[in-house]
Amino acid sequence: MRKRILIVFGTRPEAIKMAPLVHSLKAEPKIFDVHVCVTAQHREMLDQVLQIFNISPDIDLNLMKPGQDLTDITSSVMLGMKKILDENKPDIVLVHGDTTTALATALSCFYKDIDVGHVEAGLRTNDIYAPFPEELNRQIVSKITKYHFAPTKASRDNLLTEGVNKNNILVTGNTVIDALQYTMKKIKNYSNHRIRINKLLKKILPFNFENETSLLITGHRRENFGKGFIEICQSIKELSTKFPHFHFVYPVHMNPKVQKPVLEILGGIENVHLLEPLDYEPFIWLLNHCYIILTDSGGIQEEAPGLGKPVLVMRDTTERPEALDAGTVMLVGSKTTKIINSVSSLINNKSLYEEMSKANNPYGDGLASIKIKEFLKDL
Repeated sequence: MRKRILIVFGTRPEAIKMAPLVHSLKAEPKIFDVHVCVTAQHREMLDQVLQIFNISPDIDLNLMKPGQDLTDITSSVMLGMKKILDENKPDIVLVHGDTTTALATALSCFYKDIDVGHVEAGLRTNDIYAPFPEELNRQIVSKITKYHFAPTKASRDNLLTEGVNKNNILVTGNTVIDALQYTMKKIKNYSNHRIRINKLLKKILPFNFENETSLLITGHRRENFGKGFIEICQSIKELSTKFPHFHFVYPVHMNPKVQKPVLEILGGIENVHLLEPLDYEPFIWLLNHCYIILTDSGGIQEEAPGLGKPVLVMRDTTERPEALDAGTVMLVGSKTTKIINSVSSLINNKSLYEEMSKANNPYGDGLASIKIKEFLKDL
């Protein structure tokens, strides 16, 4: 009898990280009856990734609405999942990471006594407000989860410390490396595809991204809203003057709380290039060509080291200490002076740059989705 598996996600990062697992499980239809449900917590950005990875959801809750907050999203996902779980009666529901979709889905499964498998389990800062709301989300999901797919040994140790049964934990590596390797292979091996991506980037960037030096920036964390983003933008403005031959490329998140300070402080600066959010493939190709990345993202802390790119993280804590230990990532916070000094040091100190860029990526070998599939086979 086939195992009925429901895979649920709602944001672009979740879709990227779950796509390899969707395809891995669907490749064995005699063993798994797989259905994909998207909540569309992020509509447009999610759809881009679904198209890239050729995933057609079986269920689309289409919950994104203007002005909704965390309470709205949580309640909408739970109401939607109540009906979905009743109709589909899955043996196991797979969720990812630390999103509101993961939290609300796991809680819905708990109410229905349905087993949860948590992909990217065990990440911790142990401060429920850093990052907010992600840290509390993943802690609650862990309390509900039966099968924990931890990306690293450190994540496994976090779960063991919290009393999780060791037999229900599998160290897999991170599925984002599966997605990264798939994407890079696709771009490099298919010349027409690469030409299309190069043409797109050259159209939106007023410099030669393949040959000129760039610093790639991303930012979207709620913990940086307000003063944090103002200081981040001020640091980029000062760095653009200090290093006039560098190009500072910033695909700006669509959230108005991000857009406002970025456009007000960084708009009109010659070597600062503010872009609309990029699709996954052009972003990865640009990441592959940049010199340094400055970010508050979690996933990029895992992706960039796989391409040999030093990462400066604009947060005070990280749930990915493996990257700090490996030397691929440096925490710089969101204070202007610290960001400026850290970026300047990395640009001016070639030995430090080489040390960070050549450090080993601790997040796996690109086989995480296969390891999860083999685990599920044995249940």
